[in-house]
Amino acid sequence: MPLQPLNVDLRAVRLIATDMDGTLTQAGKFTPALLQALLDLALVDIPVVIVTGRSAGWVQGVAHYLPIAGAIAENGGLFYSRHSEASELLTPIADIAVHRQKLAAMFRELQVAFPSIQASHDNPFRLTDWTFDVEGLRPEDLRQMSNHCHDQGWGFTYSTVQCHIKPAQQNKAIGLLEVLSRYFPQYTAEHIVTVGDSPNDESLFNRHHFPMSVGVANVLAYVDQLTHRPTFITQSPEAAGFCELANYLMQFKKEKNILKDC
Repeated sequence: MPLQPLNVDLRAVRLIATDMDGTLTQAGKFTPALLQALLDLALVDIPVVIVTGRSAGWVQGVAHYLPIAGAIAENGGLFYSRHSEASELLTPIADIAVHRQKLAAMFRELQVAFPSIQASHDNPFRLTDWTFDVEGLRPEDLRQMSNHCHDQGWGFTYSTVQCHIKPAQQNKAIGLLEVLSRYFPQYTAEHIVTVGDSPNDESLFNRHHFPMSVGVANVLAYVDQLTHRPTFITQSPEAAGFCELANYLMQFKKEKNILKDC
C-alpha cells in the first residue's frame, strides 16, 4: 500500500508516541525547532511519549529534561515516567544479572560468524537488551543475525544506529500498549499517532494496534524491508518531519479553540 501524505483529519489525536533517533533528531542532534514543538504540544495538552531503542541510562535523563510525558527505553523494555526517577520494567525478567550474561553469550555467538562486530559503548547502561553497532553490516548480514537469534529464542532488530539482541516478545508496540493501559487508559487507538523512521519502529506501524502511524521521510530508505508500513509520511526527514506533524496537529487544536470561543 502506498504511503499517504499528511492530508487527512487527525483532530482525534490526543497523544503522540514517537521514536527518537532519526525521528526527533536532525543529524543526530535535537534542534531548537524540535524543542519548541515539544513545548507547544505540551501547552495544547498533547502528551508525547518517546519510544526508543536507547539504553535505560540514556532515557532516564531524556524523560526528565524534555517536556514529555515519559519515555520507553530499549525497544519496549522499560518505562520512565516524568513523575518518577525510577524505571518500570515492561518485560518481566526475574534476574537482570543472569539475563545480561545470557545476552552477552548470544552476542559472542554472533561474533564467531561476524568477527568485525563490536559491542556498543552503552551496554553498561542497559538492562533488558544488548547492542552492537550497525555500521558496515549488509542487509544479508542482518537477516542472518536475525535468523540465528530467533533460532536461539531471542528477538533481534536494528535501527539507523544499532542492532539489538532482546527478549523474543519485547518490541516497541508491546511496550507502548502496556504503558498506554497503565498511564493513559482514557485513550483508544483512534487517539494515538505513532511516529518512526526505521525497521525497529515497524511494530509501531502495525495498523492492527495503531491505525494512525506516520513515517518521517527518511523511512523511505527502509520501506521495502517493512512488512508493516506507516499509514502516512511527512515531506521532510528526521526532526523536521516530526515538526511538520506537530504543526499539523496543533493547527487542528487552534481551529477547535477558535470554534469554542465563537
